Amino acid sequence: MRHVILLICLLSSLALHAQVRWMGGDISLYPSYQSCGTVYRDSIGQPVNLLYYARQLGWNMMRVRLFVDPANAPTQNKKEGVCQDLPYVIQLCKEIKEAGLSIMLDLHYSDTWADPAKQFTPRRWKSLKAAALSDSVYSYTTHVLQAMKKANVEPDMIQVGNEITFGMLWPVGKVDPEKDHNWNVLAKLLKAGCRACREVCPKAKIIIHTEHAQDWAATKGYYERLSKYKVDYDVIGLSYYPMWHGTVAHLGTVLNAIDTTFHKPVMIVETAAYYSHYHDKWVTTPRTEEGGYEVSIKGQRQFTAELVDELNKHNNVIGLFWWYPEENACGNQLMESWLNRGLFNNENGCALPALYELSRFVPHSSIETPHKFNSRDLPQYSAYTLIIFYDAEVGAEPLLRALTMIKAQVIYQYTNFHGLAITKPTDMTIEETIAYLERVKGVLQVSRDALYQLQ
Repeated sequence: MRHVILLICLLSSLALHAQVRWMGGDISLYPSYQSCGTVYRDSIGQPVNLLYYARQLGWNMMRVRLFVDPANAPTQNKKEGVCQDLPYVIQLCKEIKEAGLSIMLDLHYSDTWADPAKQFTPRRWKSLKAAALSDSVYSYTTHVLQAMKKANVEPDMIQVGNEITFGMLWPVGKVDPEKDHNWNVLAKLLKAGCRACREVCPKAKIIIHTEHAQDWAATKGYYERLSKYKVDYDVIGLSYYPMWHGTVAHLGTVLNAIDTTFHKPVMIVETAAYYSHYHDKWVTTPRTEEGGYEVSIKGQRQFTAELVDELNKHNNVIGLFWWYPEENACGNQLMESWLNRGLFNNENGCALPALYELSRFVPHSSIETPHKFNSRDLPQYSAYTLIIFYDAEVGAEPLLRALTMIKAQVIYQYTNFHGLAITKPTDMTIEETIAYLERVKGVLQVSRDALYQLQ
């Protein structure tokens, strides 16, 4: 019997570790940017369709938040991007699905932002007690999912709550992850939401999302209590931001502990890092470093590279999602303040190097495409040419010497930015050339040369 049990555990572990990896971002404000005429560009300034370009880079799922009634949100929160009601979300999800991407629905169960500091009960449920509140969670979740199914945008993954380490629907559902008080109430609320998900979208995976990735005691206490109260879910979702949640190495320690303790897959459903503090009202004293990384384009890329390297060591990690990658203030006045944590430069709309680093998280062979899309709409890439960006302070000399050594031909030197276009050496693959050039002093980014088809 002991050998049978061990075999079952081994098979379960292999099944878990064989799961498809998911990569994407929370692009909930994308339609608002579209309505402003915002232009997204690749790293050399060519206009791109954000969804199709992300798909080309290996993204296979997009996350979308949903508020109960954002019309009731405070005016300031509306200025910060709180606008995602059900019609808005359904229309965005239609675009996502049309681009061949899967959908993660993030249910906030609030009229406004839900996070560790606030989990405000929606106005319509404000006076309800625990029993009636759980009924409302069930009815509301059922209604949302039925409406999405009717519109042919059934979500593939569903978050029941957003960053709910300290519970949700405060004060009724507030908890401490390391104390037993009130957990019976929170568990009832979560069970109501999860039951609706199972009934309406039985194929969807359910995520329970917390944000104390730096605190193993809190994370362990939280998910142990979910087990104790038999909350039915599939995936542990974590937020991980370097400025708030410790080092990447420590995250790796927590991921190992989760794997050993809970045997459930993990997704980093939110991450991001600063590349600037310009025009950011929340940073009154701009800093040169955040969470151990330089506040610069180079620093954001370094964080992303190190995070992907760490996550690729953990077979239990099946997802990585950037929060607010669509931020792009170029040519619009949508937001009164910038966060500067997106993947497009607010000043020129061009893709940042971190966007390309993320692609290493999802091997091409593991990308799942459950929805149909027109591959002709995707940009294709040259097998021979590369665009190289270099640091102006270092200059082009080290790069030119390196190109001479490998016998790569320079075909163009740009004048409007510090970059070169080259043809790869005949005795090296495009991947080998990229890897070599990325190690050259002063090189900031090496990009594949996109080919655009004239219609």
